Amino acid sequence: MTQLDTQALVLLAENIKAWGKTLGFQQVGICDVDLSQHEGRLQNWLDQGYAGEMHYMSEHGMKRARPAELQPGTLRAISVRMDYLPPDAQFARSLKNKNQAYISRYALGRDYHKLMRARLKQLGEKIKAECGELNYRPFVDSAPVLEHALAEKAGLGWTGKHSLTLNKKAGSWFFLGELLIDLPLPVDAPATEHCGSCTACITICPTQAIVEPYVVDARRCISYLTIEQKGAIPTEFRTLIGNRIYGCDDCQLICPWNRYASITAEADFQPRKDLLAKELVDLFNWDEQTFLKLTEGSAIRRIGYERWQRNLAVGLGNAPYSSEIVDVLIKAKAQASDLVKEHIDWALEQQAIKALAIKAPEPQQRLTERLIRSVEKGLPRDA
Repeated sequence: MTQLDTQALVLLAENIKAWGKTLGFQQVGICDVDLSQHEGRLQNWLDQGYAGEMHYMSEHGMKRARPAELQPGTLRAISVRMDYLPPDAQFARSLKNKNQAYISRYALGRDYHKLMRARLKQLGEKIKAECGELNYRPFVDSAPVLEHALAEKAGLGWTGKHSLTLNKKAGSWFFLGELLIDLPLPVDAPATEHCGSCTACITICPTQAIVEPYVVDARRCISYLTIEQKGAIPTEFRTLIGNRIYGCDDCQLICPWNRYASITAEADFQPRKDLLAKELVDLFNWDEQTFLKLTEGSAIRRIGYERWQRNLAVGLGNAPYSSEIVDVLIKAKAQASDLVKEHIDWALEQQAIKALAIKAPEPQQRLTERLIRSVEKGLPRDA
């Protein structure tokens, strides 16, 4: 590593922030990598089992809070944020229309991981070209890093009670990324907390996943259940999921600080027309090839077609009664995997209950009664 004097390091830090903004990051901060104060909280969270099936959270032990073990020689973390809120997010319309699929707004455009990592690498190369020899490593959810803790320490924002990073001028609709480097750059002042007595995010959570301020039980979180959970979604949470088929934004939507959120100018984060405000039935009717084609380059593809169908089946079960939904579910069951069949059966039960409650017309009433008998007896849907 090239030795730089204090004045040169100060100037380099200023340049790094300017280069970062040129690369499309809305904010760049610098901090040291001592996260020892977070180790106890992290261990307790793991000990409580709040990570659920995310075994990678515990496999790396305390390395998550020790960046210098992850990248030997690390002295500083350059933390960046990139806004992703689209100009027409259609939050209320999509959530209120129970026949439409709600997809977390971060996933409507291109997968941010590769995009941000490539730009962080560009930033690293720019720094290296400026100062000579340099060891650096970019991270965007790609390794065990406490990104929110680093962002707070670098002055990007404070960790809210929903465990996301909040910024007074930008809310929380942004992605985070880090560049670990072995230069002793001057550090920024850490962010201070501004949640006060507000508990809106805790109250609004559909599944009460925020078990106490700053602590999220992932096993109850809709984002976890629809994205990370590999097997069946626990029955107790299915009705609470509503029409949210990939992730959940409720705790961000209710947060008062998000009134200051900025609209993204990043073209890659604009919503894809095939994903925004689409009917549940239409998405459920995609075959696997259509799913792979229309989610290419999207974060959604990581859950795979089976879990996509599983989530949509839950959404269809929560939708208002519709003979079209019943027909689509029955038709799909013949070709569905065991995992998806389980959720189709649940969805048919929910549709049957709703049909009886609204006193469906006689032909539909008979169909509904047949569905109930079929579910109870475990018979094929064409029996």
